[in-house]
Amino acid sequence: MQSSNRFFDDLAKMANGAVSVATGMRQEVEQMVRQQFERFLTDRDLVTREEFEAVRVMAEKARAENEALATRLAALEQAAKPKPPAKPRAAAKPQATAAKKKAPSARR
Repeated sequence: MQSSNRFFDDLAKMANGAVSVATGMRQEVEQMVRQQFERFLTDRDLVTREEFEAVRVMAEKARAENEALATRLAALEQAAKPKPPAKPRAAAKPQATAAKKKAPSARR
């Protein structure tokens, strides 16, 4: 009986060793794939998420400043716009002219 226990013990040790080797190989393969992927991204000049977020925040700030400056410029242009000179009022007709017009009709 002891021989069968020894056989199963050896078989268990081999299986345990195989699992350890498989785990080590899996970790190595994952590391190699990760390195290849990072190299691929580096070669493509892609940015990280943190860099992208930082640039996005800067762009939003610049856009807000641009809109504020555009509003301010429009207000300044409106204030600096020359106003057209006031038109002089038409002079009132002299009373004598009105009297002359009435006079001919009164003569009839």
